[in-house]
Amino acid sequence: MLQFKRPSGTSRGVLTSKETWFIHLETDGKKGVGECGILRSLSVDDRDDYEATLAWVCKNIHLGLEVLLTKLIEFPSIQFGLETAFKSLLSDSPFQLFPSDFTNGKASIPINGLIWMGDELFMKTQIEEKLKSGFNCIKMKIGAIDFDAELKLLKSIRESFSASEIELRVDANGAFTFNEALDKLERLSEFDLHSIEQPIKAGNLEQMARLCEATPLDIALDEELIGAFTTVAKNKIMNIVKPQYIILKPSLIGGFIGSDTWIDLAKNNNVGWWITSALESNVGLNAIAQYTYLLNSKMPQGLGTGGLYTNNFDSPLQVKNGTLQYCKTNKWNYNF
Repeated sequence: MLQFKRPSGTSRGVLTSKETWFIHLETDGKKGVGECGILRSLSVDDRDDYEATLAWVCKNIHLGLEVLLTKLIEFPSIQFGLETAFKSLLSDSPFQLFPSDFTNGKASIPINGLIWMGDELFMKTQIEEKLKSGFNCIKMKIGAIDFDAELKLLKSIRESFSASEIELRVDANGAFTFNEALDKLERLSEFDLHSIEQPIKAGNLEQMARLCEATPLDIALDEELIGAFTTVAKNKIMNIVKPQYIILKPSLIGGFIGSDTWIDLAKNNNVGWWITSALESNVGLNAIAQYTYLLNSKMPQGLGTGGLYTNNFDSPLQVKNGTLQYCKTNKWNYNF
């Protein structure tokens, strides 16, 4: 159970803890680890048979990764954990999954500073801290407090920083109704925002398509991608909605293979994309960060900082000047 340092607010409620499971592989003296983390009420594999499925995976690990991934199509977080565990086992070091200039400490990944929901003062304090820390891209979760108060916060940032100085993203997590969404998008667009994530609830493809066509503000699909298991289902979303961006959370959409499929579709449809972590521990974040760096995206990514929890694992990952970096002098304290 990962414990939050402070309750973290989303439009779906306040989080104080998060469950996660780890798959350990061992053979010929080598070890590998992968994280299977679900987000209750959001992950499509938040099911009663989740732990039983994990137990089945452990008993049938001899089937190999390719077969297991096929059988686990409805369990994207377990797919991600397995992909990571096998990659970890086959690597020279269990935490060096995708060696690169990033893991060598020679390159960094630009990330957005995440502003959690809360009262106006709490959100304002977070914004000030992120700006002081050197972030030039801020993502603010909206939809929990009064909309006018949220607009006031965005206005206060824009009065001090232009769009060329600070990129602003907002995430509604499906908080708007369809009837009010376009009006709210119009008002938000006054502040030169980069994009808004998931303005209305997922599963309303025709309504989302109408918003994406009429919006004055680029829309990014997030929750909409969850549960689209097949290429046919993914193509349907792309063809109907025609979004400006999609956001990829490997733990929620089938790991690296699932993310690769979405990226190919995005490129074929001239749709932008970026990668986001989903409140994993540093084990999962490490895997996602290393994978993300190899994609060569220049956009700020939505990667967590590892600093949310009181009981996270020490790792080489660190945030500096609005980027995620790999400090080789910092060691892991994860014990198999």
